[in-house]
Amino acid sequence: MKSILVTGGTGYIGSHTAVELIQAGYNPIIVDNLSNSDAAVISGINAIANKDITWYKGDCRDDIFLRTVFEKHPEISGVIHFAAFKAVGESVAEPLKYYDNNIGSLVQLLKTMNDFKVKNLVFSSSCTVYGQPSSLPVDENCVHQLASSPYGYTKQVCEQILVDSGKANSEITNVILRYFNPIGAHPSGQIGELPSGVPDNLVPYLTQVASGEREKLTVFGSDYNTSDGTCIRDYIHVVDLAQAHVAALEWSEKNQGKCDHFNIGTGTGNSVQEVINSFEKINQIKLNVEYGARRDGDIEQIFASGEKAARMLNWRAKMTLEDALKDAWNWQKKLKTPA
Repeated sequence: MKSILVTGGTGYIGSHTAVELIQAGYNPIIVDNLSNSDAAVISGINAIANKDITWYKGDCRDDIFLRTVFEKHPEISGVIHFAAFKAVGESVAEPLKYYDNNIGSLVQLLKTMNDFKVKNLVFSSSCTVYGQPSSLPVDENCVHQLASSPYGYTKQVCEQILVDSGKANSEITNVILRYFNPIGAHPSGQIGELPSGVPDNLVPYLTQVASGEREKLTVFGSDYNTSDGTCIRDYIHVVDLAQAHVAALEWSEKNQGKCDHFNIGTGTGNSVQEVINSFEKINQIKLNVEYGARRDGDIEQIFASGEKAARMLNWRAKMTLEDALKDAWNWQKKLKTPA
């Protein structure tokens, strides 16, 4: 059984990927500093997997901590790197925080991997590297526009770091996954999105409004050049996304010394209003919604072409928007509402 280091593994996407790794026959080893997650997530992973997984609390920028993990687990054969801050709005307000954490953690990780001769990396990137694309759907050859937020720019920089490191060392394999908007939760209801503080993303905020934890949902902008005036995104079920990481890891093991990048999305765009309408219909709940001004850092619309991932990784999204919204609400209902 191959061991895979999963940085940020108690986070939303990392935790679901850990589950899919176990189901695919891998042994995930999680590291996370819990800056935007909760150690209780480990219990959820254990419950789904029916086993206790190994995890360590620590920061990927900490050289001593990271080296200690690799020393304890010389069997680590690959890394899936999620550990990063991801809130677009926060990155606009606190850019230095994002540059330090997102870029610094990758650089330290690559140094440590090199020292321990671990050569396979799957990197969590984002469709934000494209900025506002000139054509839709977006394929991997789309020219990168100026990033619309510091968060997006950190992903552009990290991708370039991986390209450059691959050129400098022909033995390493870097797989970059540019994924779109993950939503939903594990169908078991054991794990899901658990943001700290006020959610920055649409669906967790929406479910908190539905549960009564928050008074209303504010839609940021209703005057975009779209069919209903709200932003359009490619919403992908988090389980589909997690399975894409396993597919990418398997590809890296068979293609040593190669570096490539893949869009991970459904290939379909849905507006914010469509998500709201679908949530209300599938869960039979009426939401309190208001419409406000546009939010800094947001782009008008973006959705993926997933043909390259289908062709090379043998992966396609299988779950629907309705599946994701149903699972997200099921997860929210299992959470304890704050007093």
